[in-house]
Amino acid sequence: MGPRWSAMARANTSTIELGTLVVNIYDPAKRELVWRGSAAKTLDIKKDPEKNYRNLEKAVAKLLRDFPPHPKK
Repeated sequence: MGPRWSAMARANTSTIELGTLVVNIYDPAKRELVWRGSAAKTLDIKKDPEKNYRNLEKAVAKLLRDFPPHPKK
């Protein structure tokens, strides 16, 4: 009989909730994309919902920081 291997293993798992919000603004008259923005934020469902909400607000504020787009020169 060959050698036997025995080992103790430990694994930790966690769930990461990552959401991505994408906003596209189109000019229907010109049929072209005027502006696109996206924001991603990790929310922990085990933490305070108010903290998650504040994190979401920060992500949206960052998303809209460059809106409206500057006119093309």
